[in-house]
Amino acid sequence: MSPASNLHGRMQMKIGGNLMNKLPKGEVIAECSIQTSDGVKVADIAWASAEFIDTFAYKTPYPKAPEICVEIVSPSNSKEEISNKVDLYLAKGAIEVWIVYEENRTHIFTHTGRMEKSHIVPDAKIKT
Repeated sequence: MSPASNLHGRMQMKIGGNLMNKLPKGEVIAECSIQTSDGVKVADIAWASAEFIDTFAYKTPYPKAPEICVEIVSPSNSKEEISNKVDLYLAKGAIEVWIVYEENRTHIFTHTGRMEKSHIVPDAKIKT
């Protein structure tokens, strides 16, 4: 597996910073490991509420997904791989899964399907 690109790392930091600014009553975790039914998966960025952190602290991997899990799509990611991660994170308790593409396009998923905007951060401008 090749290392993540510098653009990928930049996007992680920008999204994480935006989440910290919009949701200060929680924590942003980069490279957040989550135990799923398909093994441990690692979200590029996750936002966890203060309640989540009170419950799970920094257990590695988390037995439950934080409220927001973000995947930044790399050229090596297949559509099937990304779709699978959405399903796995939602099955482990994520409220929203954000899929961010390098061309500044974001898809947000909940248990009811794809959403037009985030319900957790309704005024989010996901800029990378």
